[in-house]
Amino acid sequence: MLTIATEPFDPKGVIPACLMPFDANLEIDEPAYRLHLSHLASVDGVTAITINGHAAEVHALDFEEQRRSIEIARDEVGQRLRLVAGIHTGNTREARRLARMATDTGADAILAFPSAVLVMGGQQKPPECAHAHVASIADSTDLPLILFQYPVSSGLGDPLGTLIELCSQFPTIRAIKDWCNDAHMHERHIRELHALDQPVRVLTTHSMWLLGSLVLGCDGLLSGAGSVIARLQVALFRAVQNHALQEARKINDQIYPAVRAFYADPLLDMHNRMKEALVLLGKLPQAHVRPPLQKLPGDEIERIRKQQRLAGLL
Repeated sequence: MLTIATEPFDPKGVIPACLMPFDANLEIDEPAYRLHLSHLASVDGVTAITINGHAAEVHALDFEEQRRSIEIARDEVGQRLRLVAGIHTGNTREARRLARMATDTGADAILAFPSAVLVMGGQQKPPECAHAHVASIADSTDLPLILFQYPVSSGLGDPLGTLIELCSQFPTIRAIKDWCNDAHMHERHIRELHALDQPVRVLTTHSMWLLGSLVLGCDGLLSGAGSVIARLQVALFRAVQNHALQEARKINDQIYPAVRAFYADPLLDMHNRMKEALVLLGKLPQAHVRPPLQKLPGDEIERIRKQQRLAGLL
């Protein structure tokens, strides 16, 4: 077994965001979680794994469960891969506490989610409040930070000027996870963050148009879809890096039906669908989600099965 390098983590390449399996009592299914992590770590070309993110239903995990999630991941795959820990809370004081816990428990980087409280009333979050949330996280850890960039239209995304100010002021910000959902702005993020005195990497999470996103010059991808199709994501990223367009388009033709299975209305169920896909692939024993999410109906599971067959996964 290879031991990971000791130099500071440089967030780039293919970084799947793992799922969190639950048992029939909706408790963390530790054996299934370990198996899932091990499957992801076995994919040649995966550079890190994100835990406690959207894909792991972090909204439904309490503080101790998030700590345990990191402990298990560190024990299971921490000697092979770097671990990125999500910090997802509207409470800035709790974000600081979570960041300290993740640092102490062995994470290698932090994925900082914006505070959803800041868009109460449907308005754009005030820049000074966004700054305070990021500052609190940055001041609580010396780990590299990855900022989760939402669409500006959601009220949670930072305008480019604010994003550049944050990256310039806090040198531990080493990357963004870009979900701006706007191809023009996505390209501006790549060009302008790369051009900073201390360049900041751009990891795409535009899984529904991944090929188009990667060819703009992203440094990698960080996506929940990687919990199912990490091998295809690695193959596509490598083809783009090697300027092999024909090969990239062929791989993208495989990816297309797979992500169509995940990213359908309602988008809320995307990670629910990924769990069902892993059950169909024999990589998870069961697919349980915590409320308010609900078990998918049989016709939806059958649709996922058909799309996975079209992708050549079944």
